[in-house]
Parts: sequence; C-alpha cells; structure tokens
Amino acid sequence: MRSKVIVIPCYDEAARFVQDPWLEFVDDNEGFRLIFVDDGSSDDTRRVLERLCERRPDRLACKPLPRNRGKAEAVRAGVLDAFDQSPDAVGFWDADLSTPLETASDFLRILIDRPEVQIVTGARVQLLGRTVERSALRHYAGRIFAALASMALGLRVYDTQCGAKLFRATPEMRAVFSDRFVSRWAFDVELLARLGAQLGSMEAAAETIYELPLDTWIHASGSKVRPLDFPRSVLDLFRISRRYLPR
Repeated sequence: MRSKVIVIPCYDEAARFVQDPWLEFVDDNEGFRLIFVDDGSSDDTRRVLERLCERRPDRLACKPLPRNRGKAEAVRAGVLDAFDQSPDAVGFWDADLSTPLETASDFLRILIDRPEVQIVTGARVQLLGRTVERSALRHYAGRIFAALASMALGLRVYDTQCGAKLFRATPEMRAVFSDRFVSRWAFDVELLARLGAQLGSMEAAAETIYELPLDTWIHASGSKVRPLDFPRSVLDLFRISRRYLPR
C-alpha cells in the first residue's frame, strides 16, 4: 500500500500539542500523509497546526472547521477529504498520542497480510509484558461499555473506543462515512454498525474487522472525556441499535 492518510481530530490542543512526533513519523514512514482537523477550537490550536503543516506541506495538511462539531464529525470531515486523495488506506488517530504513532505500521501490516480485513482497530488489553496504563475507573467503565456495545451490535468486540483505527479504502468504507453520524459520543460503535449495514449483516462485518492488541497505550493528561460522557454514550448505543440493527 503506497498511499496512506491518517486523520487527527483536534480540539483545544494548543497547550499540550507537540510537533516533533508528527514530523518524525512522516520523515520515517514513506507514503503516509496526515490531515489535522481543527474542530472549531477556542484556543490557538489552528495556528499551531498551520505552523506544523508549513514545515512539511507535501505530507501534512490542516483542515479547520468553522465551529465545533464534535469528534465524530471532525473525523468524518477529514476522512472524506482523505478519500478524495484516492489512497490505499485511511485512518484516524487521537491527537494526544496515547497510542504511539509508530504503531500505525503494525496496523498497516495487518491490512497488507490479510486482504479480507477492512478495519484494524487498536485494543487496549492489560496483559503482562504490555504497557497499558489508565486509571482503574476508566478501565472498568471501559469494560462495562464494551459489554454494552457488544450486546448492541450483536458482535463480540473487546474495545470499540480506542482512538487508533486504520481502514482499507474501499467503496464500503467510504459509504460508512458518507452521512452524518447519529451518535456524538459513541460514533466508533456506529462506524461498525454502518459497516454491517453496508455488508448485509454484522456477521459479515465481523469477518472484516481485526482488533490489534496494543503493546503500549498510556493515558495522556488533559483528556476531553467527562463523567457525563458515559451515560450519553450508553444512550447513543440505544440509538445505534434501533437505527441499524432492528431486532
């Protein structure tokens, strides 16, 4: 796969954004381009991103949104721009780099080695020999949400919410992003539900989804996740189930 585009949604990231990892990544990984989507930030994020992109204009691009739309729509806007570049693979990555950016090469290897796979998604599995660091509260809330997401989808999935995903650039995946997401807080789950709708069933989608256990994932300070996001996400699961997976 010669052409790969990763979308990075950003909202009020100016205070903690570090330029060097992004520059090092594109310098060391031929064929990757990055699109930073400024989701109507209220701080200096847009200017920080524009300065970064000026340093590698052929590999880095900034897409500013006129107002805050939420992560789901920021990702969708960037992914649609990425598809317009006719890449082989498209993905999105959290700006806080809780998942190290160099891990993208592992995601890409799965797509290359397994032609049936359309989505590679990171899985934060706390196993001996791996470095997965997050608070106990976030871990157990994540396990509860994963169980609810699995029931909503009718699909055994360990971690829908990891902010590192890479897709094969197929017509089905482009269609997944064609319309606004109905969910604001659980769009990762809606993404999988939409793929199931495109392929005819969640059973068919399951054959195209690969969860990659991460060797390293370290929670970054300054997270935008708030306590009320959990019940909102659970309500989103209900909406997703009713819209895409009628019983």
